[in-house]
Amino acid sequence: MEMLSSLVSSVNWEALVQLTMVSLIMLSGPVVIFLLATRGGNL
Repeated sequence: MEMLSSLVSSVNWEALVQLTMVSLIMLSGPVVIFLLATRGGNL
């Protein structure tokens, strides 16, 4: 149990959240393109 708590405390949560947000932003571009294509350019 001590090893698990030390692993959780050693994780850099700020970097993990920042990488998650960047990946969501990068994925939103193709999603918008896909929505535009399926709706015939009428968003």
